[in-house]
Amino acid sequence: MYTFYFEKLDVWNNARILVKEIYKITSTFPEIEKFGITNQIRRASTSITANIAEGMTRQTEKEKSRFINISFSSCIEVINFLIISKDLDFISNENYEQLRNKAENISNQLNALNKTLNKAQE
Repeated sequence: MYTFYFEKLDVWNNARILVKEIYKITSTFPEIEKFGITNQIRRASTSITANIAEGMTRQTEKEKSRFINISFSSCIEVINFLIISKDLDFISNENYEQLRNKAENISNQLNALNKTLNKAQE
């Protein structure tokens, strides 16, 4: 089986782990939130991985950078929903800190990748 370039990226693999953890933790959210925060945080987390994957298939560094920027925005969206989930007592402080640290690490990796892509454009 062929391994695509994006599958080799640490940031994609870290984001993939975050998706799994987001799905696991949101399975404990109230049923009434099924189409609210649960759906939104899941979509935002999967958007991180999807945009990395799609972006790395683009031809130019500028196009790749655009998708990595979208991934970064989705990562910030995940952090937003983690904050709200903690405020609503859907997640414990311990789970919040663990997931937020992972999301912050991914956002830092995305920023570094974006800087590399932008330098390649110069």
